[in-house]
This record gives sequence, structure tokens and C-alpha cells, in this order.
Amino acid sequence: MGRIPVSLNINGRVERLEIAPHRTLLEVIRDDLQLTGTKCGCEDGTCGACTILLNGAPVRSCLLLAAEVQGQEIVTIEGLSDGEKLHPVQEAFVKYGGTQCGFCTPGMILSAKALLDKNPSPTEWEIRQAISGNLCRCTGYTKIVESVMALSGQRAPSLPKEGVISDYSVVGKRVSRTDSVPKARGEAKFSADLYLQGMLYAKVLRSPYAHARILNIDISRAEKLPGVRAIITGRDAIPYRWGVFAYTRDMQFLPTDKARFFGQEVAAVAAINEETAQEAVDLIKVEWEPLPHVLNPEQALIEGAPQLHDDKPGNVSVRIFVNEGKVDRALAESYLVQEGRFSSPEESYCQLENYAVVASFDSTGLDIWCPNAGPHMKARPLSNALGIATSDVRVRKIAVGGHFGGRSEISPADFMAALLSRKARRPVKLVYTREENFNCIRQVHSSMTDSKVGVDAEGRITAVDMRVIMDGGAYASTGPIAASVAYIMIEEAYKFANLRYEAIRAYTNKPPRGMYPHHPRTAYAGLELQFDALAEKLGMDPLEFRIKNAVHEGYITPTRTVITSCAEVETMRLATEKAGWKEKRGHLPPYRGIGMGCGSVISGFPMGIRGGSAAFVRFNEDGDVTVISGVMDNGQGNDSMISQIAAEELGIPLDRIKVITGDTSVTPSDQGAYSQASTVISGGAVKAAAADAKEQLLEVAAQMLEANKDDLLGRDGRIFTKGAPEKFVDIAKVARTALAQNRAILGRGDRWPDADPKREWVKNPRGQVASAFSFGTAVAEVEVDPETGKVKLLNMVAAHDCGYPINPLAVEQQIQRSAMEAGPQGVLMEKHSWTSRGQNLNANFADYWFPLSTDVPNIDPIVVTSNDPFGPFGAKEGGLSIAVAMTGAVANAVQDAIGVMPKELPVTPEVVLHMLEEKKSII
Repeated sequence: MGRIPVSLNINGRVERLEIAPHRTLLEVIRDDLQLTGTKCGCEDGTCGACTILLNGAPVRSCLLLAAEVQGQEIVTIEGLSDGEKLHPVQEAFVKYGGTQCGFCTPGMILSAKALLDKNPSPTEWEIRQAISGNLCRCTGYTKIVESVMALSGQRAPSLPKEGVISDYSVVGKRVSRTDSVPKARGEAKFSADLYLQGMLYAKVLRSPYAHARILNIDISRAEKLPGVRAIITGRDAIPYRWGVFAYTRDMQFLPTDKARFFGQEVAAVAAINEETAQEAVDLIKVEWEPLPHVLNPEQALIEGAPQLHDDKPGNVSVRIFVNEGKVDRALAESYLVQEGRFSSPEESYCQLENYAVVASFDSTGLDIWCPNAGPHMKARPLSNALGIATSDVRVRKIAVGGHFGGRSEISPADFMAALLSRKARRPVKLVYTREENFNCIRQVHSSMTDSKVGVDAEGRITAVDMRVIMDGGAYASTGPIAASVAYIMIEEAYKFANLRYEAIRAYTNKPPRGMYPHHPRTAYAGLELQFDALAEKLGMDPLEFRIKNAVHEGYITPTRTVITSCAEVETMRLATEKAGWKEKRGHLPPYRGIGMGCGSVISGFPMGIRGGSAAFVRFNEDGDVTVISGVMDNGQGNDSMISQIAAEELGIPLDRIKVITGDTSVTPSDQGAYSQASTVISGGAVKAAAADAKEQLLEVAAQMLEANKDDLLGRDGRIFTKGAPEKFVDIAKVARTALAQNRAILGRGDRWPDADPKREWVKNPRGQVASAFSFGTAVAEVEVDPETGKVKLLNMVAAHDCGYPINPLAVEQQIQRSAMEAGPQGVLMEKHSWTSRGQNLNANFADYWFPLSTDVPNIDPIVVTSNDPFGPFGAKEGGLSIAVAMTGAVANAVQDAIGVMPKELPVTPEVVLHMLEEKKSII
């Protein structure tokens, strides 16, 4: 196709290019001009990540041809700031926490600027409407709205008053995250933003069947296509099967025997551009033998069902069985017993960043940039799959556009890009489309939960008997963990002596399912709904029922875990008080309801040799400090968190800290942003390393001050004598003096979970499961339209016990994100639908019901402290208990509004209308 000349006025400069006439403005901005702050998240204008300003108005650059905007004024995020000076909208997002992972941030900021240019004092609703075309998965939208309101001189409802909440210098203070400025400027680089010299582009051939044997793959025609540099199939790989555990290794990254779900990878091509790569993919011919398939987990477990794996009879991927106490006897002797069956289909993680990998393989090994939750957790399986040393796999630091559990393990995309680069001897970039992101990375389990709960006459829980069937998809993934988390979180949140829990994770011919903070949602929603039903029968307030059954410090769970710090009851009282529980419960008008739920989440669990973290702290000659840690930041603020911990321990200002994280070539091992361990384990390692460096500093300072080392303190960049602050020396001078004495100040430290190493998910589910436990309570208020069935969220309040907030702003961000994930996403909106062939019907943002800013109300966060003895400065996990608690809160609010217990999630309008019809038939 011929090329045409275009002249584009971008960010005040005229760019003259020759391009193909069909190219979009987004493609030209990113690929030709490499202004990568403008993102691609959907290809069809539904996500808003590609937003730019065209003559001052926000538009989707993926929907415009570059040739049709000549002569018009185009502004991208890179053109918003004035040199080093941020635009006021960028400053507001930085100060008030409007950025998290940063992928949606450029588009959000430009939409907000366009609004404020037209309306300097918008209402909260006007702000939500203005940004409703920009999707965000990380924030719950509240901090974004607050940022815009603050800039316009207004006070947002949930914005806390500024002020010091701690006696520390750095820890406990509301500070802007250290990564927020580059994200607000559009400078943060994600994998798809990388352009290496000589880079090739990859595309993937996928199965058109849910289950089919691969008889032959003919690549001869594709190999001859000009511009093709490498083609791989399963025959190019060494014999290797991936699994998180030795007993779950069942997945070839490129299968040689058969495809087990619609869209599974079977071959990949690297070529000089994406068009050539796709053309080559279309030339590959596969000879298939279609096989019977099974899509329903209960049907998959029936004798005679199509078998996915020959060595996994009955399609049982994982079975977890816990039987503590005397459950049958306790239920028989209970005053009341509540039973129920609850179901939910699968969800998607919906990270805004499309999965993208850049791999460069040469004689020194592999360099790879890819979304991940822990680079060290990717390096080992990649080395095994490629047959090279782990030290030859260098997983490089890159920004990650959301995690949520879905990027906890290696992806076939990582392997394919690496193998293509190895074969072509050129760097290779592989970027999934949005449809591929829905279908070909991990999804969230669907589930069916049968739950039975008993209580005595005073409302104390006597027993919980729960059976869960989970749809695990085609491969085991994190199956043993995913199937276990429900009972662990339930027994940590409520007191009861008798527990029976069985979870069967079934293989089906659907994409594999991974980890998620609140799966299976049927277990938590179901149990909380049953608690409210039991409380009503007992004549108790649901709050009173939960306080009576709340755990406490020192409590021992049925599976022998000791609860350490615990402020669960305080979260209940604070959340319900803020939400007006006593005034509203039982006093709201028809079709209005208020509900509550509680949850607990572990902070770090045993992961063998990869369960701990190590860190280094190095003083430079100017007195600045470099912290080196393997921890990964996916948007939750881990880089900023370890910076604050190091600054506090060393006694220096936060701006003197620089971090190197998430890169296997230079950082020590770390468990990753996984198991909610980053603060407790990774942060604990950094604190230990900083303490080690401080000891070395104090030794030198003691000589300089002619004082006893034990009499010295470090604070605000100085070391001084206790009781005599006027006798001090600058820490920078101490560091230089140490170097003059031929001493380098280099601290090291590590931290490991304080958990029972003998505890195992399947074989031995008993013993201390984690180092610390967070607790949370959520309250939600809803209004139901009886004519349409639509549920509107009116208010959400969430109180979370984080031990101690390293940064209250970051904890609030995580509380709000978790609240949106559980409530609008998990209870009200999100699900997938499938054809009988196993094809996903809503693998796009237009058909998948993703919450917009107008679907989510203000989320009011409450930070509660309990000062955990294990965590750094008393801190522990920072918000995920709300992902469990809000599930129950929203479900119970719907139950309170219409007087019927939801049994099917999500509670969509169709489900509500069915419930109302059911209620009429009963009456």
C-alpha cells in the first residue's frame, strides 16, 4: 500500500511524516513519534487510555485516522507540562493520589483538563461524567475525583484532613508516592512502550476449538513469506510442563498433543512488522481432530465426561479437604441452621494494560520485559522452559498496568517471545489484543458453593460446613492456593470450633483461572448473607452478631493458626458509625437497603525457598541512599513504601532515597507482590537492611562526635546525641567520612514469613499459615429499581486494620480499589458468557460490564491501626480485607432492599427481576 505525506501539529510542533493512509492517530503518535504516554488498551475506543486533546476536546486517538486531523491542534500528555513544571492537573493527581499503576493516568488527566477548561468548578457528578469514558481498574475512581475537586477549590466528601498522625518523621505521613510524577507526566514505561534496535513483532496462531488433537502443523508457506524471521511451534520447545507446584505441572506453553481451550496458543511468528506477522499466521495450516469438550465444572466431574488430561482422572485438578472438630454433631445440636447454594460465573482481571512482552536473546542470555508480580518468580520457570541457567534470565524492571492476582505466574506470551527471539537472534515484541487479554491470560474462577452454618441460641457460630466446586479451566495454575483461600479467610474472620471445607477445582475446556483477592465470591457473599439471615431469625442486629463472633488477638483458628494483631471489632464499629448504620438499618424506604460484611486476609504465607525477601541499602558519597530490593510495584505503591521504611529507619528525608527494584539482574530474591506479603516481608527486609547500614553509620558517627554509639540517634538527616540535639553531625558527612576511612556503608537484611513450613495446601492444611492478618469491615447502601432491576450503589464505607499505615494515602487507595473490585465488579456487574463451542461472547470492554466512574459512588476509607509485632513499624497488608468484606456488604444491602437473599452473582438487573418474581410467588 502506498504512503501519503501528513503534517501534524502535536504539542506545539509540526511533525511531517509519510504514512500508510489507514494508520490511526494512535499508531502514529506511539510508533512513529514514540510519544508513549498515550496508551492502547482496547483498540475500539471503549477504554479511554488513548485519550488526547484535539482542539481542546478529549478524543480517542485510536478512532481517528492520522490523515484526517492535519492542521488541527493535538496535545498529548507529554505536551501538558511546561518543562520540569507540572500542569496544575498533574500536580493535583500527584498530591491527592490520583495515580496508581499509571496506565490510565494520562488519559484521565487530559479528560480532567478539558473539563476544567470549560467548567472551573464542576460538581462531583459532573467530574464523574467527564471521566466516564476513561476506565480505571486500580483506584475505584474516588481519588481521581478528589484530585479534580481539590484543584477546583472544593473539598471531596472522603478527603481526610491534612495533618500528622504519627510520631515518626516519614512513616505514617501522607506523602505523594515516589512514582507519581513520572506517571502523571506519561513518562512511565510499560512493556509495549519499548522500541529496541532491530526489533521484530510477533503474532500468535490460536486454536479454533475448545478441545482438539493437533495432528500436524504445516508452516512451510508462512516461512516463505518475505519479512518473516522466525516461526515456532511446540516442536521447537524442550519437554517441559509448567505448574506452580511439582504436582500441578500440566501445561506446555505451546502444546504438542492437543489444544484444551478456545484460543490456546499453538504457534507464533516473528516478522518485521505486525501486518506481516499476522499474514504469516494466517498461512500456517493445522490439521485438527476435534474432540468432545466440557464447559461446566459439575458436568466435568461426572463419570464419562471428556477428559482433559490423561494423568488427571475425573477432571479433578485439585481437591482440598479440611475437617476440624465435630461438624455433624455441632450442626445437629445447633439452635438454628442456615443452608444455601450460591453460584457465580467467571470474571476477568481486566488490567487496562494489554499483556505485552519484549524479549532479547543473545549469547549472554535473555533480557525480558513483561508484566509481572515478581521478577524472580518468572526467571526460574523461564530458565527451565528454555533450558538455560536462571542467572542467564534477566527479568527487567518495567511499569505494570495492574495485577490483581492475574500476573502472578509465567505466561505463554513470555515464553513465546523469548523463544522467537532466541530463534531469530533479534529482539521481539509481542502485544496481545484486548480480545486476547480476555481469552488467553488467566481468568477468575467461576464457582458453586453449598454452605451450611449453625448457631446457638445466643448467636454464636457453632459450625461451618462448606463445599465449593470451582471451574479451573484447562490447567492447574495456582489451583491449590486458589481452592484454599476461602476457608482460610473465613476462619480468620470469625470464631467457631467446627469446620468442614471441601473444594474441588475441576478441569474444563476454558481458559485457565488464577489467583484473585476474593475468589470464590460465592463463599464470602454466601456466608455473609447467611449470617444476616440467622441474625434476623435470632432477633439480633447483624452488627451485634458479628461483634459476638469476631476473632481477637491470640485466637487460634480450627486449622491451628494463631491470630496476632487484630482490630476487627474496631473496624466494625468505625465503619458502621460512619455509614449511619443504627439510623438506617430497618428505617430506609422501600427498595433501599444497607448491608455490612467483614473479612480477613493473610500477609505472607509459606512459599518455600522463594517465600522470603532480601534487600541491600547502600550509601553514596553525597549521602543519598540506594535501596535494592526484588519487590515489584504493580501500582500498589511498593517502591514508595520501601522508600519510606528506609528513610525512617535511617533518619534521612524521603527525597534522599532512590530505589532499584524488580530486576533479577541486580536485585536479591523476593517473593513478589504476592500473598499480600510486600509490606510485611519485602518491607521487613528493607527495614533490616537499613538497620544494618545505620549500625555502621553510628559506629563512624560515634568517633566523629566522641560519643558512645548507643547514645546516638538518627533523624532528619542528622545523627545527634540523645538529650543533646545540638551536638550532631550530618549523615551525608558521616557517609563521606566512612569512605575516607575505606569503609563503604552497605547494609543487608532479609525477612521470612513467620509461618509453619510443614503446612501444605493439600497434604497438610494445619499450622500457622501466615505472619500477620489484616481485618476489615465494609458497609454499602443501595437502591433497587423494581421496574428495571438495576441496583444503584449510593454509598460505600470501608474500615481496614492495616497494622500501621506506612503511608495513609496509599492505604486509602488500596481500600478504595478493593471496595470497587468487590462491590460493583464482583457483586453487581462482571461475568463472562460462553457459546456451546467454548467461545467467549463478551471478550471486549463494550460487552463486558466494567464499572465506570458513574457506577461507583464515593468510597469512604477508614484506616485502623493495631501495630502488628511482626510487620515493619507495626504495618501489615494494606487494603485487601475490603475485597472480601465489601462482597458481603453489597450482597446484604441488596437482600435488605428487596427482602430476598441473592443466590446468584453478579446481581444483575435480570437476576433482581427474577428475585422479585420469586418473592411475589412466595407471598
